[in-house]
Amino acid sequence: MAKIVDTLVSDEPAFASPMREPLLLTASATPELLKFRDKVYTSRLLIVPDTDRALPVSKGVVEVLASDTDAVKFLKANEEFELLKE
Repeated sequence: MAKIVDTLVSDEPAFASPMREPLLLTASATPELLKFRDKVYTSRLLIVPDTDRALPVSKGVVEVLASDTDAVKFLKANEEFELLKE
């Protein structure tokens, strides 16, 4: 017959407070993605100018992080792409 052992394992020292602040997840915890519609192709690979990065277009849409200023600037400046509102 198996023996059940109820033991709390913790890497905190014994003198640490048993109470902790709750971790709150907000919408800002996830990076914001911008979606652009490709008006010309449904599938292609875009090369961001002056970088070695590639952006894949799939099903007529390319997604980039809002913080990726190079990619956002490139897509907004190109008439072949339209920012999708969500």
